[in-house]
Amino acid sequence: MRVSLKDVAAHAGVSIKTVSNVVNNFQHVTPAMRERVQRSIDELGYRPNLTARHLRAGRTGIIALALPELGNPYFAELAAAVIDTAAEHDYTVLLDHTGGRREQELLVSQGFRARVIDGLILSPIELETEDLRDRAGEVPLVLLGERDYDLPYDHIAIDNVAAARAAVAHLVALGRREVAFIGARRGRNEPAQLRVRGWREELTAVGLPVDEELVAATDGWGHADGAEAMTRILDAGRRPDAVFAYNDPMAIGAMRVLHTRGLRVPEDIAVVGFDDVVEGRFGAVTLTSVSPDKGAIGRLAVASVLARLGGAAPEPRRVRAPYRLVERESTLGRRAADRSPKG
Repeated sequence: MRVSLKDVAAHAGVSIKTVSNVVNNFQHVTPAMRERVQRSIDELGYRPNLTARHLRAGRTGIIALALPELGNPYFAELAAAVIDTAAEHDYTVLLDHTGGRREQELLVSQGFRARVIDGLILSPIELETEDLRDRAGEVPLVLLGERDYDLPYDHIAIDNVAAARAAVAHLVALGRREVAFIGARRGRNEPAQLRVRGWREELTAVGLPVDEELVAATDGWGHADGAEAMTRILDAGRRPDAVFAYNDPMAIGAMRVLHTRGLRVPEDIAVVGFDDVVEGRFGAVTLTSVSPDKGAIGRLAVASVLARLGGAAPEPRRVRAPYRLVERESTLGRRAADRSPKG
């Protein structure tokens, strides 16, 4: 039998309103009263009907999160951050996998789930400004990633150019002078373009040559793409002393090729990745990586949706999420990495 607010109130000897105030975490309830009611809630096994609560407010209690690649560890960890944050606000997250395809991103962004969601968090790859300018519906939209749309939507991203420069600066500070970049995407991909731009800007700033033959373009984001890009550079007779990869899976793929070619990481070639996914922390050589604060991105995205729903949001804004460079064995070597702060 389902336990009601009335049952809890009778058990605790208080009014239904008091129980409701505790359940909804209203601040004006005294600690003693809160403890008393919570004891009855625990003893009776009461669970609030969140669906009914949202429906009374004219909402569904569901936020959609549309990502380009759920198999990518970065997006999997980001999804977990969004889901955990939404749960703290009694919201459920509906995941959409777009595959980075324009037609699927269009379908999601134009509100085909509008009747079942309260808000949409979208990480687009192929959408253009025109695709979003005439977006139908009133479901709040929050954008993730580096595509600059100049449209009235909240947009949360890290500074990819600055982050890439930090990665290259780290390699240069260690004495590396020929830094390759793997993962410059064929076709338009804003994060890849921005990370290559950061690579170029930092090399120029420190007076090192920008060797475009050390930029390897790829079609995908994965381990195999990184391995193929690294193979191409080596087969062309080039031997850079460092590699900066578009993301961690590509960096790990590159390190596998270096190992099979008898090249040591970092003694012969230092490697830096991007995204700081769990996999990079547990390899035979742990991976130095740019670490976006995925928890902060998730919290900011959910907070932006809820602020729009509550009518308390400021003008649409672009929010810069924090990041840091986590230094590990792939650039420092084992002994130095053991002495560095753990990331």
